[in-house]
Amino acid sequence: MMDDDTKITLIGTQLAREGLEFIFEKGAPECEKCKFKSTCLDLERGRKYRITGIRSDKVQECFVHEEGAYVVEVEMAPIVAIIESRNAVEGATIRYKAPNCETEDPAIYELCHPAGLKEGDKCIISKLFGPVEIDDEENLKKVELKLA
Repeated sequence: MMDDDTKITLIGTQLAREGLEFIFEKGAPECEKCKFKSTCLDLERGRKYRITGIRSDKVQECFVHEEGAYVVEVEMAPIVAIIESRNAVEGATIRYKAPNCETEDPAIYELCHPAGLKEGDKCIISKLFGPVEIDDEENLKKVELKLA
């Protein structure tokens, strides 16, 4: 049984496994001639999704994936990010604002600019991980966010 946040899409048989997370960008030009186009491309561009179930092991024809695709259930995946400590309260609903963190450390940069999250997104803080120090800035915390 699907809840309101679950969507149906297709994904290549080689990629289709529960728990796989991906950022949806757009369909390939080959998708234009596919009968599943409206289902397959009904995801929001630039958002992070997680496969929560595989509907059937029946392989569907796909012009992009050589070995075909499976019908899967997906939902928006939680996103780990850094936010200002004063806003980091588990269960709180916030508007996401990227912190001012200049760093060359790729892992920290990714947390400061997380894929799948946009400035102003309404989010719920679902988990706190603790403080993060960047260039002597001590007012930042690592959190898990879910789009509200």
